[in-house]
Amino acid sequence: MTKENKREEKRYDTIHLLNYICLDSDQKQIGQGMARTLNLSETGVKIETHEPIESRYIVFLAIGIGNEIFDIKGKVKYCNRGTEGRFESGVEFYEVDFDLYWKLKRFIDALENRDA
Repeated sequence: MTKENKREEKRYDTIHLLNYICLDSDQKQIGQGMARTLNLSETGVKIETHEPIESRYIVFLAIGIGNEIFDIKGKVKYCNRGTEGRFESGVEFYEVDFDLYWKLKRFIDALENRDA
């Protein structure tokens, strides 16, 4: 069984630690935790957590990449049980400001050059 790639942007395998905060539809914090990235694109990230994150939640991610912390807001698109009892969630970025977008794009470009 193959998984369908629904992201338009190319994904890059990368592992970085991050902190996440989940908000419900009323913008109330309902959970938080630590995770790690599994892959990253310009439009989203796949993360691995110990607890499931329901797809109705908005998440605020603080991803440590190099000497910078990227604070990104996203929508959880799916959450599936992964390996070793962990959960894999796809998060689509949104409301990304101009400066953050270009920092993220530079990082993605560096990953692309690494894989070339």
